[in-house]
Amino acid sequence: MAAHPRDVTSGWWGTRPRAYRGAMDDGAPSPFPAESPGLNPAPILPLASLRATDLPVAGGKGANLGELIAAGLPVPPGFVVTTEAYRAHAVAAGLDPAAAAEEPAAARATLEAAPLAPALTHEIRAALAELGPVGTRVAVRSSATAEDLPGAAFAGQQDTFLDVEGPDALADAVRRCWASLWTDRAVQYRERQGISPADVAIAVVVQRMAEADAAGVLFTANPLTGRRAELVVDAAPGLGEAVVSGQVTPEHLVLDREGAVGEWTPAHDGGARVLPDRAARELAELAVRAEKHFGVPQDIEWALADGRIVLLQARPMTALPLEPPVLNRFQQMMTPFFLEMFVSRPYPIDVTAWLRPGVERMLGIMMGSVGVRFPPLGQLVRERDGVALQLVPAQPRPSPLVLGAPLAILRRARRYPVRDWTTDPQFAEFEAIVDALDAQDPATLGWADLLARVDRCTDAMEPLARIRAAYLPGAFLPFAPLRLGLALLGLTRLAPPLVAGARTRTRAGNDALDALADAVRADPELSLAARELDAPAFLDAVRSRPEFEEFDHRLDAYLAEYGHRESLSIVLATAPTWRDDPTPVAAIIQAAASEPPRERGPNPGDAAMRELLAHPFLRSPRAARMARAVVDAARRGLAFREDTHFFITRVLPPLRATFLELGRRLTAVGALPAAEDVFHLRLEELREVRPPEAIDDVDRARVRALAARRAALRREYAGVPMLDLATVLPGRAGADDGGSALIRGTPASGGVAEGPVRIVRGPDEFGALRAGDVLVCPNTNPSWTPLFARAAAVVVDTGGLGSHAAIVAREYGVPAVMGTRRGTSVLREGQRVRVDGSRGRVDAA
Repeated sequence: MAAHPRDVTSGWWGTRPRAYRGAMDDGAPSPFPAESPGLNPAPILPLASLRATDLPVAGGKGANLGELIAAGLPVPPGFVVTTEAYRAHAVAAGLDPAAAAEEPAAARATLEAAPLAPALTHEIRAALAELGPVGTRVAVRSSATAEDLPGAAFAGQQDTFLDVEGPDALADAVRRCWASLWTDRAVQYRERQGISPADVAIAVVVQRMAEADAAGVLFTANPLTGRRAELVVDAAPGLGEAVVSGQVTPEHLVLDREGAVGEWTPAHDGGARVLPDRAARELAELAVRAEKHFGVPQDIEWALADGRIVLLQARPMTALPLEPPVLNRFQQMMTPFFLEMFVSRPYPIDVTAWLRPGVERMLGIMMGSVGVRFPPLGQLVRERDGVALQLVPAQPRPSPLVLGAPLAILRRARRYPVRDWTTDPQFAEFEAIVDALDAQDPATLGWADLLARVDRCTDAMEPLARIRAAYLPGAFLPFAPLRLGLALLGLTRLAPPLVAGARTRTRAGNDALDALADAVRADPELSLAARELDAPAFLDAVRSRPEFEEFDHRLDAYLAEYGHRESLSIVLATAPTWRDDPTPVAAIIQAAASEPPRERGPNPGDAAMRELLAHPFLRSPRAARMARAVVDAARRGLAFREDTHFFITRVLPPLRATFLELGRRLTAVGALPAAEDVFHLRLEELREVRPPEAIDDVDRARVRALAARRAALRREYAGVPMLDLATVLPGRAGADDGGSALIRGTPASGGVAEGPVRIVRGPDEFGALRAGDVLVCPNTNPSWTPLFARAAAVVVDTGGLGSHAAIVAREYGVPAVMGTRRGTSVLREGQRVRVDGSRGRVDAA
């Protein structure tokens, strides 16, 4: 079909009847937004005449097909019933978009029942006649203005009808396509994407049916790994709708960009190849051309008809991971550590107002003290438009100063004994800064002072960074003689439980939670409320009911002392702490109070110490004293690491409160829809914005659009991990070993325990864990450790031997396996398993 010139009143189908134009020109107000100036408002347009700029009238699918034709790629001929025709039909039927979103079933019925305008019916008949003689069958596909776009594929959200024959059947299919704009799934998808009902319309693509011998989909990059050198194909005999709708199990191929088959998985029937080599090469060549034309990786629907490939659809791939990084041995070793830190995607304000000025500065001071340069965090987090998409484990670089590090470490170990760190003036300096921040109400500050307060929060990290640099040598050096001595005695297995005997602020916080649970058990009315109410309602009752006032004061005291702990990770200042949202604390207290008081068994560290001192070489008082001194020094070192982490998190509540106050100011003047949307902005962008009282319409619109764009990109990548272990660490811990193990990982805390699996994915599920459950979770941080007191064992997707979870598990004597990678996906809720923390494996019980 050749391209034809277009104007407002005529097209390749002939002159546009005035009667149809009148359907939109009768002066009645329309609930739909007007088309942009310069767009062709004709009700029907040939595919060959369309370009990307025609998206508002042809929808995403129609505009993209026009681009494929313009690029010289094989596309079945056809035409588009434009969005103008849909709008005219909707107005004539009395459809209101806002009401349609509230009652989509009624909207569908209205659109399907209303007859097409006679003029439109005439033009559809004429366009169909040009596609072929009577009896020509066509494919009828929806093409909404919000689909097939970067970040919003809308795959399968609207309807498709195949093998449609005759003008009456086509008219019916067009109405049903229009109605599918208001399916429940499409309405919900648009709502999730933040698209207003008034901003969408739908066109309908009509194409001559391709008599397909085979069909399917092709991605011009691997959608799971992000590898751009791989083309991934699903193919099945017959029409492609069965593939895209999931009705059949297709054959699966991975091609290189020349079409050579690298991998082939046959369909379930195990028959011969559906896509032969010649067709695979042709398909690859066309797909690569399409990708080059659009400039981004494409999701393409194709068919093999009469021995040739034709393209039925192309759209940008959504949620495509970045090309996976190639990691060296050191980076591979550090990957679990970084994944434990980046358990969630940081916001732009996390990166620019906390990670770089706060965490990066601390790491620079600490590592610089031993002659090592820590790379900028810009190399750690790969971004697109300010949104963090990928994590690349950092690789510190030694400087010439590293040659003097051993002597400097020994000097600091002697000068700064770990037992004295809390009396260091720098710690008092840190405490004074944070106390002042806690006492200050950010709502009383002006815009410039709020931005300065962000700097005060990150500046508070410097005294603690200097403390860590000074005292860490004395904290870690005792581990060398401990491990050496245990090795000489043949007792290396005692190292983890011996060190686990350290008293830390984390353990003190967990004991304080136990005391709150004891108080609930002791009060019949409070205990009844804890049993009958969910966590938010229980918390509200504690806050509001006079008879619970004493417990409320105790809870406030707990939150004042321990509530600054991070809920997700220390690198995410935007995540609410327990002080910001005490609901997880309430859930933990309720779960603990619902069971008998925990029996405090022997401290694993005490038992290990007794076994150590029972060794024949340590029976003399002098040898025993020396052994105790080495163990105590190692315990103090571990406590130093844990406790400085605890105090670092004191900065998080005032910093997050500052972010939210900045967001509230911008929300009040219409620059943001909600205070939390400030998280999508960079700190430097906030510095460039005029104070809210002086902001103009241009800045207001710019800020709102920027936050909305980044929010959409963040939603698009919500299901994509920042780093896929299976891609960058193939064959490492966590894969099945071919034996009986359900899952394997890093042995982190010794012992064997059995119990039912309880999968807990986040703090909002803390209350689900019951005593004796095997806790299975994607990640942990210190705020998870109260659960360890009730868990029979712990299995974690990320982390390693030195992670916080592993340390606390050893402290409680709970078997733990870290870094399983797939525990939360392989193990099933309620499945009874045996966890061997000494061997790092989980078996069916």
